[in-house]
Amino acid sequence: MSNIVVILGPENEGSKTRMKETQAAADKVGGINLRFVNSELPFDEIIEQCKGAVVLIPSGHNSGLTELAEKIGTLKLIQTFSAGTDYIDKAALAELGVDVANNGGANAVAVAEHAIALMFAVNRRLDHQIESVKAGTWMDIGGQRENFHTLVGKRVGIVGLGRIGSRVAKRLAGWECEIVYSDVVEYDDEYRAAAGAIKVDFDELVSTSDIITLHVPLDRNTRHLMSNREFEMMKSTAILINTCRGPVVDENALIRALESKEIYAAGLDVTEIEPIEADNPLPTMDNVVVTPHLATRAIESEYNASEYTMENAGRIVRGEAPKWIVKPV
Repeated sequence: MSNIVVILGPENEGSKTRMKETQAAADKVGGINLRFVNSELPFDEIIEQCKGAVVLIPSGHNSGLTELAEKIGTLKLIQTFSAGTDYIDKAALAELGVDVANNGGANAVAVAEHAIALMFAVNRRLDHQIESVKAGTWMDIGGQRENFHTLVGKRVGIVGLGRIGSRVAKRLAGWECEIVYSDVVEYDDEYRAAAGAIKVDFDELVSTSDIITLHVPLDRNTRHLMSNREFEMMKSTAILINTCRGPVVDENALIRALESKEIYAAGLDVTEIEPIEADNPLPTMDNVVVTPHLATRAIESEYNASEYTMENAGRIVRGEAPKWIVKPV
């Protein structure tokens, strides 16, 4: 079998750094012929430079991956640096015999930490505190004392207890929270015990949690998972945290729920349209904290992604079955 593995992405300083890190990871695995192909080249030239590749790693949301896989002919796996694979047509690739794998949890710790940071920031109006100091208005942060909360005793509902959700649960154990979860995936007793979360059905989680944090992939089953029905079920004091994918939340319904005080607040690292549109009210709402889809941003995440992707590429090169396959839904 061929040992050619291609990283496909735009040529810039970031890609040079990524290539250097990934080459070091490939050298550790051994037997991998790693190539970088500029995604901004004409399509015919990209095909030519990808000939013989058994693994393709898109760096960024590249279009035309299915057609490229068909033209290459030798491809066995599209491996992502990211956890999300919603931008890839997995069903069409499956018909070509090409699997799709995510990063195996390379950024799970960073995203879990970020989700908890958003919980803390919303509960303590941290964004207002920081802004007051920068603006020179010292302690002029708005909100009554009852708008400031700790996490102690709060019921945190985790939607999706996978690599990220389980890490959120484990980290919150020390915050003296009650942790429940809902998931379509069945986990064994050992996994659940390690996470320290109790399973409840989705509706119970939504209606009883003080904080709901979303950790699911984006697919046809999870698009607008949180919409009018769910916001009407939530406590008026509840907080929604989203660090997975923007379209998991019906944003118009969320804005309505926040404006009408149907729910208390939200902490978001993702939005339905990114970059967020200038007329979107969420960033300027008093009860919302928005960060720019950088929950994964930690140098440790990048090192992990390079190592994990090359480990999986090595499996393909050796004729072994890859890990972390994401099935079409």
